[in-house]
Amino acid sequence: MKSILIIFVTLIVLSGCSTNKTEQMSEEKMVVAESAISGAIEKIAEKFPEADRQNMEKGIRHAASLWRASDGSADEFVSFCTNNYLGDASEKQAVFVKMSDYFESLFGHFNKISLDLRKNVDLQTGELFPVDHMFAAYSPSAHLNNDFYENKIAFLVALNFPFYSTEEKNEQGKQWSDLEWGYARMGDIFSSRVPSELIQNSSKVSAESEAYIAEYNIYMGHLLGKNGETLFPEDMVLLSHWNLRDEIKANYGNRENGLEKQALIYQVMQRIVDQSIPEKVINSGEFNWDPSENKIYQSGQVVEATPEPDDRYQQIINNFRAMKAFDAYNPALNTAIKRAFSGGMQIPQDEVETLFREFLGSPQLKDVGTIIKNRLGRDLQPWDIWYDGFKSRSSISEEKLNAITRSKYPDARALENDFGSMLQKLGFEKDKAEFIASKITADPARGSGHAWGASMKDEKAHLRTRIPGNGMDYKGYNIAVHEFGHNVEQTISLHEVPYYMMNGVPNTAFTEALAFVFQQRDLQLLDIEDKNPDKDYLKTLDIFWSVYEIMGVSLVDMQVWKWMYEHPECTATELKNATLEISKTVWNEYFAPVFGMKDQTILAIYSHMINSPMYLPNYAFGHLIHFQLEEHFKSHPFAAEVERIFSLGQLTPAEWMRKAVGTPLSNDPILAAATEAIEHMQ
Repeated sequence: MKSILIIFVTLIVLSGCSTNKTEQMSEEKMVVAESAISGAIEKIAEKFPEADRQNMEKGIRHAASLWRASDGSADEFVSFCTNNYLGDASEKQAVFVKMSDYFESLFGHFNKISLDLRKNVDLQTGELFPVDHMFAAYSPSAHLNNDFYENKIAFLVALNFPFYSTEEKNEQGKQWSDLEWGYARMGDIFSSRVPSELIQNSSKVSAESEAYIAEYNIYMGHLLGKNGETLFPEDMVLLSHWNLRDEIKANYGNRENGLEKQALIYQVMQRIVDQSIPEKVINSGEFNWDPSENKIYQSGQVVEATPEPDDRYQQIINNFRAMKAFDAYNPALNTAIKRAFSGGMQIPQDEVETLFREFLGSPQLKDVGTIIKNRLGRDLQPWDIWYDGFKSRSSISEEKLNAITRSKYPDARALENDFGSMLQKLGFEKDKAEFIASKITADPARGSGHAWGASMKDEKAHLRTRIPGNGMDYKGYNIAVHEFGHNVEQTISLHEVPYYMMNGVPNTAFTEALAFVFQQRDLQLLDIEDKNPDKDYLKTLDIFWSVYEIMGVSLVDMQVWKWMYEHPECTATELKNATLEISKTVWNEYFAPVFGMKDQTILAIYSHMINSPMYLPNYAFGHLIHFQLEEHFKSHPFAAEVERIFSLGQLTPAEWMRKAVGTPLSNDPILAAATEAIEHMQ
């Protein structure tokens, strides 16, 4: 699951705001003419003849691009620049350090407030009321940048720490010192001006989508199989899509009725995607439901089954329109797609798509599909995109794993108390393990769980995980280890980066990578040793198949957003029909040749499409980075390298990879390793 902190900071960075009235903002004209800009440049050059003229001109032009009529006249702009330019290097560094402390306090406390306001909707604190959702939807930082434009702090930053595009960072950053990277990241804070009410509305819509997904539970004990029997425990309640997917994975080791269970879950997923799921069975155990016939029963009698009214797709539209409203205030990144990729991921969308299509078209996929088919002893089914049999745990029964994890972790506090020991098992020195563990706390999640990092050193990162009353089952434990990896990254990249402004990683794919690294070691943390001589080959195939699945899902997500930009006034039903067609098209091109069947819609099931727009590609990149990290760890000490690599901070993806493992981000390493693993396994 995603790192909430990075989303929070990205919103601040990419969505600066300026005025309380959108209409007033749109009517204002730029008042800084070229003559005034040139005048400011000459005055500052005269005042500071030794100053870097190129950097100085960049800062003046960036400040001018943000200046509005309400900020003052052209002459006042020139005076502001002349009086506030930091021409002395030591003074500039001193101001940078001071402002870093101020921003850490601001971002840290706003983050803390957001955690507090979302506590009841995110955690298992009892019944929810409308007021809980209202507070969760409130964005306490929505007016922050607006205030900083009014008091001119934003212009002081823009003038002295100008914004660099991703392309500029990639080229110039090769020679930058840590301090220069810190300056560049401070320049990211004020890159555009978006009205605060648009940010507030976006926060509200996002919170509504989170709430929609957090309560989209399926009562598995009330599902009826083909003969009217129930296959799952009475008290099993699974969240879509995460827990449904994980239950499919868990049943690969079930030789009694695992295939039947998987097929039933797949029918549920199809009903969710096409919205034929009866509204009455969502988050309710009042009725029994036969997904195959799509009939619901109460006391043995068939009752009316009205389908969900395309709410899933209305949530996507709501997010699209809230984010599209930012377009006019971001001249360089003038679509939500560009802001998500060129801005947030720091990789253009077309480059992401090209990389994904290259992988999805690789010939190795058919060979791996054949290996899976032979291991299963049957033809592939659509849900085998989540085939889990390459993992060590596939030979261990779910019941045995559940018994271990439930005994070890009866509640969130038991999990938290074990963090230090877990890190020591991974090779961290005791003092370092205890320090990192002391900065992470575990909370019982209402949903599937997530990692929410701290934004200042005095606060802790939060690991939210779902723990039933009878203790943590293995699926929940596996997710929790993933989130723990996020938390470890968040802690290292906050406390050990050279400067606060560099805290974090280049994009969320990089925090996903460490989460995958930790998740891959979940059995090691339970003291279960993998003695399989083929374990390295199996690990390669496991990652390879995971990349295949998530790249297909990500491609659907990207194509859906492209379609919405082409049809901005679409209805929920129109979007539903388009999404079904897009998912079939992607399936037919890249999955049908491997699976031997066409027109499947399973690639559209991911809940991220509703509550985390365009986040899914980060998982795919995370898997690629994960693989390259794992290759690196084969010849380098694990814990020491984790600490070194994740203290690099927010470089660009290209520069981070160069410094981390010495090779660029590419499909080539995993494709080459997959070829070797295929030859060995065949």
